[in-house]
Amino acid sequence: MRQSKLFTKTRKEAPKDEVSLNAQLLIRAGFINKEMAGVYSILPLGLRVINKIANIVREEMNVTGGVELQSTALQKQEVWEKTNRWSDAVVDNWFKTKLKNGSELALAFTHEEPMANMMKNFISSHKDLPVYVYDIRTVFRNEARAKSGIMRGREFFWKALYSFSKNEKEHNEYYEKAKIAYKNVFDRVGLGEKTFMTFASGGSFSKYSHEFQTVSEAGEDIIYIDEEKKIAVNREVYTDEVLKDLDLNKEKLVEKKAIEVGNIFSLGYKFSEPFGLKYKDEKGEDQFVFMGCYGIGISRLMGVIVELFNDSRGIVWPEAVSPFAVHLLSLGQDEEAEKIYNQLEEKGIEVLFDDRDVRAGEKFADSDLIGIPWRIVVSGKSLEKGGVEIKRRNSQESEIVAVDEIISKLR
Repeated sequence: MRQSKLFTKTRKEAPKDEVSLNAQLLIRAGFINKEMAGVYSILPLGLRVINKIANIVREEMNVTGGVELQSTALQKQEVWEKTNRWSDAVVDNWFKTKLKNGSELALAFTHEEPMANMMKNFISSHKDLPVYVYDIRTVFRNEARAKSGIMRGREFFWKALYSFSKNEKEHNEYYEKAKIAYKNVFDRVGLGEKTFMTFASGGSFSKYSHEFQTVSEAGEDIIYIDEEKKIAVNREVYTDEVLKDLDLNKEKLVEKKAIEVGNIFSLGYKFSEPFGLKYKDEKGEDQFVFMGCYGIGISRLMGVIVELFNDSRGIVWPEAVSPFAVHLLSLGQDEEAEKIYNQLEEKGIEVLFDDRDVRAGEKFADSDLIGIPWRIVVSGKSLEKGGVEIKRRNSQESEIVAVDEIISKLR
């Protein structure tokens, strides 16, 4: 992509009412645009990051046997009344509205009820199970406060998978696969070393659940980490009894602030019973379907990555989720830079080509702020020295590389 065609522009300052570091940097670098508190447009650079995170999540869900579909944002009242979650007294973060005929509807904040209701059309026999369906979409939550940038939005992008199993044993087998898949996701996006599977409350679903928490000073949760075992306990369930279940030494645990980046729940029959979601077993007898749910906040992950990977100059993207692999800067050498741009594109290397007619200092500052892993500078000085200047975003050192060796250097 040519930067001259990219309509977004960098900014020296973020909006004064934006207090979160992730949103400040993403706004300044032109990845998102703030519409209101907790609501952000995803701009072209940001969408490339979101899509890369989503594809990593998609690949790992597919490995577990997940099948992707697209659920609806609009939700009807009678479905949610079956579990009493339509009530504002039970769920206080609905966005609700009305159709022209006066009937009430809402914007989805999750999909346990509609998924269980839909599956009645497709599950009737033990031969139909297990089923693992997921979607990646925008959901809506009327948060009381939204001051953490894209880590706590009122409109956000996420993945939710729902498992439908014949019994608890079959469910548990998938649950263990999901743990592995989640670890793979966080490893691949660059958060693996700082992300811990965390024993937590099951909320309204079950007594306990598993969260995945990334250590960060921007976190809203407190967790206690066993760094040898790579597991943690959320403060909300931190008791001597829990530590003895988990075989943790209270003395070895380290207290940290953390951000929840994913969660997995065993739902049991909480949703299959209200909807009459049953199947006939091998004996022809009716049995309720055993359910689970598995969520990852994709736009939240983008914010968490920025919170962890930045310096005084801007964002430092991990290669797997960076909008581009290379930022190519032309300093008065457009013809030679154009040739290099075309060569990289032909080799399938994603390039942001800064072909703008602006000062060199502005190009360097913007490159650091945007945070693409590799920077290639084509200038008169570099060509005199025998090539182009190549530098990693997270390195202080650069080197001159011959034009015909650029591809091998990047790889």
